[in-house]
Amino acid sequence: MNNDLLLLSNSRVHGLGHLEHAIGAIEEFLAGRSTLLFAPYALTDLDGYTDTVGDALAALDVEVVGLHTASDPQEAVRSAEVVFVGGGNSFRLLRALQMQGLLAPVRERVAAGRLSYMGSSAGTNMSCPTLRTTNDMPIVEPSSFESFGLIPFQINPHYLDRDPKSTHMGETRETRINQFLEENDVAVLGMREGSWLRRRDGELTLGGTTGARLFCRDEDPRELRADDDLSFLLEHTPTFDKRG
Repeated sequence: MNNDLLLLSNSRVHGLGHLEHAIGAIEEFLAGRSTLLFAPYALTDLDGYTDTVGDALAALDVEVVGLHTASDPQEAVRSAEVVFVGGGNSFRLLRALQMQGLLAPVRERVAAGRLSYMGSSAGTNMSCPTLRTTNDMPIVEPSSFESFGLIPFQINPHYLDRDPKSTHMGETRETRINQFLEENDVAVLGMREGSWLRRRDGELTLGGTTGARLFCRDEDPRELRADDDLSFLLEHTPTFDKRG
């Protein structure tokens, strides 16, 4: 089995262009590939979003093809070598993937080692068993929360640490993740902007410069740094609340 994944917390870092902060990791991930199938469904301007990604990857000499332009999206996925699922609203993205019937084809081809998967933000959420650790507002209602399940743990992209100087009285990201863990026994990786995960078969490594925090039920959060080996998370067995 050749599970080949690149999961970005975000597409843009302050002061840099789209995907620029991770271009080295993307170049390594795409090595030897001439075409990338891009799923732009998390935003409404599908053509414009695809063009943005194409411009960002132009220097890598990779043709970016919008999945939305395919007459048969399922067949396009079955024929692709690599798919990139972009960020935006994760509820809208998941509903679109469900309506197109794309969850099973992507899941099966990645598991079989026939499709490499790259995600960013909402697209990274889709690699998890469910979208339950997204930051997004449910602007639409998918038929279920189940997503691709390419990894056995949850990710919270764009993770924000508590600001001790803030007077904001709303819940912190850590508070919300702990509330999730009260109902679900699933490891949650809070990935700060500028971080990413790279999976090759049974190896999982944290990349980028900003690090991450790992949350598990009944445990203190664990700080993780770039280049840390997180392969142990691939052995995780998630347990979700089944009432919702």
